[in-house]
Amino acid sequence: MITTIVQFSLPQAMTVVEAKAVFLSTAGKYQSVDGLIRKYYLLSDDGLTAGGTYLWKSRAQAEAMFTDEWFDFVEGKYGCRPTVSYFASPVVVDNVSGVIEQG
Repeated sequence: MITTIVQFSLPQAMTVVEAKAVFLSTAGKYQSVDGLIRKYYLLSDDGLTAGGTYLWKSRAQAEAMFTDEWFDFVEGKYGCRPTVSYFASPVVVDNVSGVIEQG
């Protein structure tokens, strides 16, 4: 499994209430993405940094998501270009299902 962390600096601070509304407006877009297991939307305490943490089945599926079109979409939505970092996730603990997965 692969985890990607996406971050971007917002041009102005956003409250959690504002962020929730914006994030909900894009959440459906991620429901049928091939290989995406889970996505968490992120907002820093000061409201100036946003992003997401994504858990993927494979690196290839993660890379397929982060196209030039996707970067342009994020920049258009939030006013800044994101960075994407990739991490191997060899073990995932899921306390909801009670499962420890090996990637």
